[in-house]
Amino acid sequence: MRGPGGKLSPHVLAVVAYDSQLKWAMGLLTEFRRRGWSTRVVVPVDVRHSLSAEQVRAAGADDVGFLPWSRVLAEAAAADGVVLAVQGPLVERFTDDLHVRREEDGAAPSGPVVIAGWVGIIIEKIIAGYLDRCAADLVAVNSADNLRDFRAAARLLGIPDANLLLSGLPLLPAAPAPVGTGPLRTVLFADQPTVPAGRADRAYLYQRLADYARAHPDRQVLLRPRHRPGEGTFHVMRHHPETVLASLPPSPDNFAVTYEPITSLLPRTDLLLTVSSTAGLEAVGAGVRTAFIGDLGVHEKHGNHVLLASGLLATFDDLEADRLPTARRAWLDDLFVHDGDGAPRRPAERIVDRAVELHALPPGDRPGAAVAASAFVRGRIAVRTRRRTMPPITRVGAHSRVGEGRFADLLARIRAEARRRAYWGAQALLPRSWVERLRQRRYSGVRRPR
Repeated sequence: MRGPGGKLSPHVLAVVAYDSQLKWAMGLLTEFRRRGWSTRVVVPVDVRHSLSAEQVRAAGADDVGFLPWSRVLAEAAAADGVVLAVQGPLVERFTDDLHVRREEDGAAPSGPVVIAGWVGIIIEKIIAGYLDRCAADLVAVNSADNLRDFRAAARLLGIPDANLLLSGLPLLPAAPAPVGTGPLRTVLFADQPTVPAGRADRAYLYQRLADYARAHPDRQVLLRPRHRPGEGTFHVMRHHPETVLASLPPSPDNFAVTYEPITSLLPRTDLLLTVSSTAGLEAVGAGVRTAFIGDLGVHEKHGNHVLLASGLLATFDDLEADRLPTARRAWLDDLFVHDGDGAPRRPAERIVDRAVELHALPPGDRPGAAVAASAFVRGRIAVRTRRRTMPPITRVGAHSRVGEGRFADLLARIRAEARRRAYWGAQALLPRSWVERLRQRRYSGVRRPR
C-alpha cells in the first residue's frame, strides 16, 4: 500500500481466531495506522475459530480475510509486521514455521517483526503461555508480576529475554482514571463463558444478581453475557445466561440482559461486577468502581486467584450492604506501567514504538532470532520437523498400524469438515434457541427426555 507521495508504506498483518483476540489486535492496528502503516486482519480457517459478522463490526474491523494456514504464513512472511493475537500453541506453531521457512530460504534481507501477547488476564498456563510465545520478536507483557515469572523461566531455561516488553494490557489506558463517586445508578455484571463452569454455580450468581436488583430498586442492574446464543468464543460456554435465567424465578423490572459492547457500557456504569473477567481491568482503567465476586471461593478454576493482590474481591453480602472494595496501590502499579520519564504512554503506543524500532533491524538481529537459536527452541523445532516426516499412526483395535493410516486420517478430516459445515449451516438456518439447545446437548453429552 502506498502512502502520501506515492511512497510504499509498511504493512502489518494481524492473525486472530476469536472476538476477544480481534479486539486486542485492533488496539494495536489502530496505533499502527496512526503511524502510517497499512493493516489487514486474517483468520486461519483450518484451526478452531469463531468470528461472526456482528463481532467483526463490534471490534471496528473492516478487512478480515479467511485463509488456510499456509496462505496466512505466506502473507505474514511478506509483511513488515505480524500481530499474533491467537492462543499460545498457534503462536508457537507460527514462529516455528516462520523460522524453518527462513532457514530453508536462506538469510532473508527483510521479514516481519513478530508481535505476540495475551488478550486478557492470564489465569492459567502462565509459564506454558510464555514458552509458547517466547520465539516472537516482541512479547508484550501485561503486568510486572507476569514479567517477573517470565524472566525467571527464561533464565532457568537459557532463553534470551530481550524480547520481553513490559507494556501493560493494550485494552487499558496509560493510567487509571480517578475512581468514580456518587450514587450507584447502573450496576453491570460482566459474565464469562466458563467461569464458573457448573450450571448450579452460574444459577447462584444470576439469582444473587437478581436479589441485589430487588434490594436496590433505584438501580439498573445489567447482566452482560460474553456472547449471544449461537455465537462462539475461545472458551466454550455450556450454560448461557439466558438459558439459566429461564429456569429461575422471574427477575425484577430493574434487572435486564444486554449485549451492548463493554466499551460502550462502561461510560455509564457506576459499579462493575465479575468473577475474573478482563472487563474488570477495563473498568478499573476507566475509573469505574469494581468488585471481583468471591462467593464461590478463590480458586484456579475461577481465575480469581491471580486477583488476590488487587484488594477488589468482595461477596454479594458486602455489595448488598454497599461495602465496596478499594484497589491496592501496589497492584495498580503492577498493572499500569510507568516509564519513569516524560508523559505516560498507552500500552499500544509502547508496543508499536518498540515494533517500529525492531523493523529497522535485519531479521537476524532481532530478539526472536536469538531465541530461535537457543537450545530450548531448537529442540522444539526439531520435534515439530520430525513429526512432519513420520508416517501417520492409526489406532486399530488394541494395535497401531504405521503407513496405512493415511486414508483414515484423510477420512477423519473430511468428516470433521462436514460436521463443521453442518454446524455453521444450522447456525445460519435454524432459530438461535434451537442452535443453543443443540450446543447444550453436544457439550453435555446427555440426551434429555422428550
